[in-house]
Amino acid sequence: MKRNDGGASRLVYSTETGRVCPDCGQPMAQCACKALASRRPAGDGIVRVSLDTKGRKGKGVTLIQGVPLDDDALVQLGKQLKATCGSGGTTKDGVIEIQGDHRSTVIAALEKLGMTVKRSGG
Repeated sequence: MKRNDGGASRLVYSTETGRVCPDCGQPMAQCACKALASRRPAGDGIVRVSLDTKGRKGKGVTLIQGVPLDDDALVQLGKQLKATCGSGGTTKDGVIEIQGDHRSTVIAALEKLGMTVKRSGG
């Protein structure tokens, strides 16, 4: 049987420690890869607000990216912005999505909170 990984093998289980992380090689109890992967990279401090219609059957969605907050605070900010706009939406992967074109409302609300905001895209 031919191997696709170029012949390199990696340890996935040890009888001494049990399951082993395939990325760092540490036992799963001591692995820090998940914690490092869950943190978002630091941005440039500018919040970007744009309108996106791709993959949504032509319906517009306001995207808010680059907010320098942790996940829990980002969810709370998303709830606050959705209530301000009177619309639905979601928060996932560090991006707040609000249904509809609410760019001007969102920009005003974020500037009121003291954030540097730019309108990106068209």
